[in-house]
Amino acid sequence: MQDTEAIRTLKSILRGTLRVITDDNRAFIGTFVGTDKNLNILLVNTEEFRLVTGESPVGRYVGQIMVPWHLIRNIGLQVAGDNSAGPYAAEQSYIM
Repeated sequence: MQDTEAIRTLKSILRGTLRVITDDNRAFIGTFVGTDKNLNILLVNTEEFRLVTGESPVGRYVGQIMVPWHLIRNIGLQVAGDNSAGPYAAEQSYIM
């Protein structure tokens, strides 16, 4: 099977840190390990944050998760070199 541009792009972000925001105002920050047949996002070493206006987000470790594609509102890829900027840094580039 020949790789398409989409598959090459997907492979290039494997093992990268993603921030996935869902429709119910939660953010999941973890290591991207793939998708399944239905295009759900698979993350490991993941933390969950509830995004409540006026409150500082407090995370909890949730480990390995699968986020259903139809719940995803936004996906961000952490740019290399931004490790000291924290999970909500303005320097992240977002994939829409």
